[in-house]
Amino acid sequence: MTGRTRELMGLIPVSLMVTAGFAAVLITRSAEISDATVTYGAVFLGLCVFAHLFLRNRLPDADPYLFPLAALLAAFGLVVIYRIDPELAREQAQWFVVGLALFCATIFFLRDHHALERYRYLIAIGGIALLVLPRLPVIGSTVNGAFLAVRIGPIEFQPAEFAKIAIIVFLASYLRDTGDVLVRARVAPMSWLHQALLYGVPAAVVGLAVFALDLGTAPIALLGVFAVSLTAVLRERPSLKHFGPLLLVWGLAMFMLLVIRDLGSSVMFFGGFLALLYVATARISLVGVGATMFLGGATYFASTTSHVQQRIEVWQNPFDRELFDAEGGSYQIAQSLFAQGDGGLFGQGLGQALLELPGGSNILPAAHTDLIYAVITDELGLFGAAGLILVYLMFVGRGFTTAVIAGDGFSKLLAAGLSAVLALQVFVIVGGVIKLIPLTGVTLPLVSYGGSSIVANMVLLALLLVVSDDARRDHGRMRQGGLV
Repeated sequence: MTGRTRELMGLIPVSLMVTAGFAAVLITRSAEISDATVTYGAVFLGLCVFAHLFLRNRLPDADPYLFPLAALLAAFGLVVIYRIDPELAREQAQWFVVGLALFCATIFFLRDHHALERYRYLIAIGGIALLVLPRLPVIGSTVNGAFLAVRIGPIEFQPAEFAKIAIIVFLASYLRDTGDVLVRARVAPMSWLHQALLYGVPAAVVGLAVFALDLGTAPIALLGVFAVSLTAVLRERPSLKHFGPLLLVWGLAMFMLLVIRDLGSSVMFFGGFLALLYVATARISLVGVGATMFLGGATYFASTTSHVQQRIEVWQNPFDRELFDAEGGSYQIAQSLFAQGDGGLFGQGLGQALLELPGGSNILPAAHTDLIYAVITDELGLFGAAGLILVYLMFVGRGFTTAVIAGDGFSKLLAAGLSAVLALQVFVIVGGVIKLIPLTGVTLPLVSYGGSSIVANMVLLALLLVVSDDARRDHGRMRQGGLV
């Protein structure tokens, strides 16, 4: 069985899941199955088969599991959103069609993904410009206190969803050229005196800081990791001018945290950068320096900036009565935890959870976007939510497999970066909903309601498939003894 045939076979159970999901929701509402449930499944299958035939023609060697997994996530999202609000599900279906059109357009016009390397600086400038747009007067708008959206007439979108792709493309191209330079020592090994200074000075500084500033356990650990990582980097004395992107991306993450007030996207962007940095250099010390810089900056702003401080307080004390009743307080995260606890292991059943009071007030705010994972856990239980996470893990695993078999540095870094940033987005929103980290406003990829999210992630999927087709074709030739 060819890869494309396996892809087609994988789409059939997805359409059956759509049919069964809509039927389950309709049964809970009307005690009868409407013919519309079969129609929904048939239409979704038809759209997916069209995309499959397009892939069969344009990317015959692409990974056969990425598209079915993405279709499964999108189908599951449609069912859950339909359970919450049928009108929102109709709009999400329309955005899925738009995303599918851009998915095909990306594959059609991007014949060779290496062409993106020629425009890396232009792409980077475009990505940064997208992040700034929500702060502009007239067109910028706030979502829960964060500057996330842009409104132009009747159209509203979140630029950060598209900026993440642009930043990953730039970093993949830049690190492909400079990755070796970042880890190659410029001079002969240091003398014993220089080594003593290299190790002694940071140890002395950390010791003085601990005693003079009366630091707590967490700051001491953070400072210690930073000192050890920085010492490991400086020991090889690499060219410091090539560390410009590290400082630039760190500054961009802090800019997003302070000015745009988007904690989730700043974690996602900087985390994706650290993942790429590790893939390009295989140096955990560089990741240690970058991670501690981000955590240190976030800690500073958490103690000096009001909106960041409020997020931290809400995260630490979600059941505090004063925070619970305050505007923008802990009501959302507290209700999320109650809903997940109510679901237990097996859930209450699709469509059975109580999301609104009879008067129309929401028990679970933003159930279709930020807290859709809480709805899933409430109605399908811990096992159902774990199944969803497993699908994401399989998708990310296929993306990293593409990176492993890719034959050139840019393809490896691009596939790894796109996979990492999607995995981090899932971690940020799920971690926030379960109170592992502060709750932020990012969406659950392909599942949450949101046109920007589903369109951007369909473009991300298209890029992964383009890289996969090139990598698997070359890998197959090598295994057959073809050209090296």
